[in-house]
Amino acid sequence: MNLLALQREFHAHLVDAPVASDTPFNPHSRIGLAVYHNAYRVQLVDCLGETYEQTRAWLGGAAFAEAARNHIAHSPPSSWTLGAYGEGFDRTLAVLYPDDPEVAELAQLEWMLSKAFEGKNADPLPASAIAEVDWDNAVLVFVPTLRNGPALTNAGAIWSAIAGGLPSPTPERLPVPGMMLVWRQGFTPCFRMIEALEHKAIMMASTGTSFADLCVMLAEMRGENDGIALAGQMLGQWFSDAMICEVYTKEMSCA
Repeated sequence: MNLLALQREFHAHLVDAPVASDTPFNPHSRIGLAVYHNAYRVQLVDCLGETYEQTRAWLGGAAFAEAARNHIAHSPPSSWTLGAYGEGFDRTLAVLYPDDPEVAELAQLEWMLSKAFEGKNADPLPASAIAEVDWDNAVLVFVPTLRNGPALTNAGAIWSAIAGGLPSPTPERLPVPGMMLVWRQGFTPCFRMIEALEHKAIMMASTGTSFADLCVMLAEMRGENDGIALAGQMLGQWFSDAMICEVYTKEMSCA
């Protein structure tokens, strides 16, 4: 047996894949490899449990461990660091719990929070900077830790209750689908629910749309008075939440 074949057999032994009966990694072989077989899965289950602490609390230890083992069997580690291993666990949970969508959304939220915590640093602008900007030509730059994901359930409320040691609300679908916005303030990951219209405004601003053009879009969606008022509210909220790290002036092209 060459080295590559030996490595493949060892990996199969670790992940419970079938191995030939005449190989040194057959589970019935008495060569002292059982400790590696068990430690591989235990370490990965513990890794997922640390990343998805609230999801584990919501599911219960036994159910979470079973879901983690399922994920390990179908998604072995591919990165040099275990910190990246939790990616995609929400998709595993979506398959395992199709009738309980809050489970996958809770995991998705926890993953985004963990990535926001590890994200690149950027100093947010103070709210006082609003008065110094030429908003007719201004373009907003959001902090690099900003992330978002779809929200169909009250998973955010469930996360907050578990984290705060409070009774968890009954899981339910939201009357209107929204988005979960995640970012970091200082060293603290934060999140809040936003409506689809605010999400659209953030996505437009993130791709270089000027604030003036955002106002035009919101006026078309909500009417001139309400649209402009909503643009002001969003801008104030973004600054208050420490989500803006830069505002620059869009260069005007000449005909």
